[in-house]
Amino acid sequence: MKNPWNRGPEMHNSMEFDLWAGEYDASVGSCEAADAYPFAGYREVLHYIYRAVHAKDSANVLDIGFGTGTLTAWLYREGYRISGVDFSPVMTEIARGKMPAADLYCHDFSKGLPEELADSRFDFICSTYAMHHLSDAEKTDFIGELSDHLCDGGKILIGDVAFGTRAQLDACKARYAGIWDEDEVYFVYNELKRDLHAGKSEFIPISHCAGIAVISK
Repeated sequence: MKNPWNRGPEMHNSMEFDLWAGEYDASVGSCEAADAYPFAGYREVLHYIYRAVHAKDSANVLDIGFGTGTLTAWLYREGYRISGVDFSPVMTEIARGKMPAADLYCHDFSKGLPEELADSRFDFICSTYAMHHLSDAEKTDFIGELSDHLCDGGKILIGDVAFGTRAQLDACKARYAGIWDEDEVYFVYNELKRDLHAGKSEFIPISHCAGIAVISK
């Protein structure tokens, strides 16, 4: 049976994300409820990042690939200062409806951060289920760029389809061979850690196909 949450190569442009925007939250929730790839553990990924940010009473937060604002809207309502980057105009407008005073930019982060954020610094930079659209080399370079925008003691929190080792990724790929998305490049933490040149890092596994990479300045 075709996986309804597997958007395949056609999801790599903003038009297709725009078309998906209205059903995004419900679609992800259905997949998570089935404990299925790619969104098993999705809610706990968001909760972990929320709790990590919420441990600091006041913070500047940048969300990379904010989508419909599911994560940062929680923090926005509690007074955290929110900035964000997403390449879907429709998802950006949905998020603006939830966070009208946030600084949200419709921009393709595969080209780096928008000029408007060149001099900005953040206590937390988070990204959920977005950076798998970058190659491994692009991820490493982008994380390096993001680390330059951290305040002292700041953290980058990346939640995604992610694995501690290549063997774990291969096992998940074999399990979901019929629906595996070959066009997405998932995190393998021990390989990412080898290539990172900024700060300390750790990996928190969340489900059989989800985890969080934490990079600290």
